[in-house]
Amino acid sequence: MDENQELEERFAQLLWDLRENNIQEFRNSFLEMHIYEQGQFYQSLNEEDRQLIYAYLSPKELADMFDVIEEDNEHMKEYLAEMRPSYAAEMLSEMYTDNAVDLLNTLDKKQVAKYLSLMTTDDASEIKELLHYEDETAGAIMTTEFVSIVANQTVRSAMYVLKNEADVAETIYYIYVVNQEGQLVGVISLRDLIINDDDTMISDIMSERVLSVHVGDDQEDVAQTFRDYDFLALPVTDYDDHLLGIVTVDDIIDVIDDEAASDYSGLAGVNVEEIDENPVKSAARRLPWLITLLFLGMSTASLISHYEELVSEASILAVFISLITGTAGNAGTQSLAVAVRRLAVSDDKNAGFLRLILAEVLTGLVTGAVTGLTIFLIVGIWKHNFILGFVIGIAMLFAITVANLAGSLIPMLMDRLGFDPAVASGPFITTLSDLTSVLIYFNIASLFMGYFM
Repeated sequence: MDENQELEERFAQLLWDLRENNIQEFRNSFLEMHIYEQGQFYQSLNEEDRQLIYAYLSPKELADMFDVIEEDNEHMKEYLAEMRPSYAAEMLSEMYTDNAVDLLNTLDKKQVAKYLSLMTTDDASEIKELLHYEDETAGAIMTTEFVSIVANQTVRSAMYVLKNEADVAETIYYIYVVNQEGQLVGVISLRDLIINDDDTMISDIMSERVLSVHVGDDQEDVAQTFRDYDFLALPVTDYDDHLLGIVTVDDIIDVIDDEAASDYSGLAGVNVEEIDENPVKSAARRLPWLITLLFLGMSTASLISHYEELVSEASILAVFISLITGTAGNAGTQSLAVAVRRLAVSDDKNAGFLRLILAEVLTGLVTGAVTGLTIFLIVGIWKHNFILGFVIGIAMLFAITVANLAGSLIPMLMDRLGFDPAVASGPFITTLSDLTSVLIYFNIASLFMGYFM
């Protein structure tokens, strides 16, 4: 029996116990499962069965499960709405603060205020602290549930603090050291606490070379720091180095997934998260891009119309329009993908700008030359006209080079202007390449009109 089949059978038994009011059997089996599996089971239920879940599980037990359910799940609002408000508020207060904030950020202000009013003052204050941070920053994804100690205490007293706070802390692998003003001055690992003598001073064994991120740093930059240093957690500070919270690797994995989906959405010119979306909503999301590109495409059609006389004199030119525009568009999209990836992983986005541009021009020339030579030979042999083949080959060379350059320059320009470079989508680059390649093609063809007529 494979794992999936075994899990399905466990879910079936759980559902039976749930509906037959076998409360103790259900609780024992459910709470023995991994919280990810608990979440999968919960999300497979209908509202009637979920109401039984709320009766059988405490808000704390449900909170543990909700910590692993993605906050962008389209049903999250529905789940909260079907709970008793006091139950939902207690469940939210039992979640890790950063996860609760992510969930509350999906609700409108009235709903958020309702749940905060039902929480204890301390819980509500902790959540409010994170709610005001700008979205997609370190402050928005950090948690305030961490362990901190001071430098002038012993390992024994630090272990006492750790044991008392470990239950509510999101991670205890790193313990951060602060001074009397709450400023970050060092870091120590759990391993260091375990292997050192109880009377050793924290100041003697802590590392003062502690890397932190600012509360306003972009989440993508924070993710890059995690990738570079292989951290499990990073402290978040304000401008005066006061320790405000920590970002943990599980949140960074979510950030990487979100950024990847965002980048792919930009490159495709469509929201890739709309897999199971209502067809009307899906169409509404796609139409703005399509309408915009339609008008841009009309520019290409108008340009071709401008050369209508040329095409009428040499109708063979029309045969190769889609070939040149399509190949140039593909080249531009390839260049765009490389440029967006380079900007995402580069530590210094301003370094070697001219060198990068030169590299893209050379890449375009090489790919354009090889492609142009290939089409020159094919057209020359096919149509028994090597002058025509030369025209198409040269047009292909310059069209690919320009498309390659545009695919690199546009995301770089957008990045320098402070916009997401992935917004320079593949369809936009393709349509722009159509416009430039048509202009190049017909201008070159007009120079050689007398030779292949």
